[in-house]
Amino acid sequence: MQNRLLQRPKRLVWASLMAVGLLLSQIFAYLPNTVLAQMPAVYPAHEFRGVWAATVANIDWPSQPGLPVEKQKAELLTILNKMQELNLNALVLQVRPNFDALYNSQIEPWSGWLTGKQGVAPNPFYDPLEFAIAESHKRNIELHAWINPYRAQLSPADGSFAPNHIAKKFPQYAYTYGKNVWMDPGAKEVQDQTYNVLLDIVKRYDIDAIHIDDYFYPYPVDGVEFPDYATYDAYRANGGTLGLEDWRRQNVNQMIQRLSQGIHAAKPYVKFGISPFGIYRPGKAPGIVGFDQYAGLYADVKLWLQQGWLDYLSPQLYWKIDPPKQSYPVLLDWWLQQNPKGRHIYAGNFLSQIKNADWPVSEIQNQVNISRQRVNQLSLGNIFFSMKIFRDNVKGVNEIFKTSVYPTPALPPRMPWLDNQPPNPPAGVQLNGRTLTWQADSSGDVRSWALYLQRGNLWQLVRVLNRDTTAVTLYPGNFVLRAVDRLGNESAEQVFSVQ
Repeated sequence: MQNRLLQRPKRLVWASLMAVGLLLSQIFAYLPNTVLAQMPAVYPAHEFRGVWAATVANIDWPSQPGLPVEKQKAELLTILNKMQELNLNALVLQVRPNFDALYNSQIEPWSGWLTGKQGVAPNPFYDPLEFAIAESHKRNIELHAWINPYRAQLSPADGSFAPNHIAKKFPQYAYTYGKNVWMDPGAKEVQDQTYNVLLDIVKRYDIDAIHIDDYFYPYPVDGVEFPDYATYDAYRANGGTLGLEDWRRQNVNQMIQRLSQGIHAAKPYVKFGISPFGIYRPGKAPGIVGFDQYAGLYADVKLWLQQGWLDYLSPQLYWKIDPPKQSYPVLLDWWLQQNPKGRHIYAGNFLSQIKNADWPVSEIQNQVNISRQRVNQLSLGNIFFSMKIFRDNVKGVNEIFKTSVYPTPALPPRMPWLDNQPPNPPAGVQLNGRTLTWQADSSGDVRSWALYLQRGNLWQLVRVLNRDTTAVTLYPGNFVLRAVDRLGNESAEQVFSVQ
């Protein structure tokens, strides 16, 4: 980061009532000790508001394989424009669903979900990830590159394997398990390829985060053992002493730690997020029963969180508030209690359930409110599955979100362990009538500009402006302008009054 102020921000916690009567808590803020930092906001100024866009099986984007390039681009722009309209600020875009690529990779083949045939490039050529990043950042939306680490093929298959697919290179580690093909997480060649792919993305693209979901070892198929015996036997023959289940967990643990270290060594400001299955182990949270990911997926998520190997955790809390066996608030509270390193928790919400008659939109509204009420425990946002619900405006969800859930914009929550130094404040600020102008950023450190409006004795974030913006027309009121960097750190403000 360039041209940082030496000013150390203070950590403050604000709470305020929403105008519609819902209790909101202002999130943890690392703000300079200035006038603005002395007053709470009506709505959170920093809150993670993400949405998953799945490419596997063309769930969200593109709508079908082999679409013309201009149609692919148009669909992606429709997603981003809708996100901007709804004040969502993070697109979690799946770019590696099956050891394939929805970007220009020299390691893995082009995805068949994109072009219709694995290994075939878009024609005319373009790089979807590069396009998505540029268009997201224009709209002040973060781009989190969503990776599946071990799944090689989904049934029904998206075509035969391309010659450079990992299942062709290392067929001894490619297992048909149930209806899918899975690569062996215990094989060094598989581990190395996943690591190399992720580091390649981090180094070559201006992404904001790497994101991994809940697929580590595959979800168990009844009565069928995962066939990694040869790999395990080789481990034992080389002196390994762990039992099979502990060895599998060690394989995943080592990969998570390695990825965390590699990502932050390459670009310290790139976030690492994981979205696991919502239940760690049945019985750990009071009254909770269900699938045991520790024993079934060999994912020791509690360890990763406690070691601080990730920057945010988004447990998939895909159940309602009330059922005691899988209760949204009970599970959220349990995850919040496993966080000694103070990482961010963004609950994953099953938005697609509102297609069903017994899931009103109010269920999702109430879940977001529950998350906000726990802001002082670092519950700092939500991620919704999936984008097509917003695209299709199921049950009028968009109007409800615009009026009651996210009526104002928000910046991403700050991560002081990655960077806590604010950018330089806006320079050359001038007010001519009702037109505010300022100088373009020359430091390369500004991602956006934040405009606040005074409402009574409160300040509300009302606009997040593109980094290339240098003028805005205002209405009467007292305003504050701040520079914001890519990690949500805000500069000292310029305060002015419009008559």
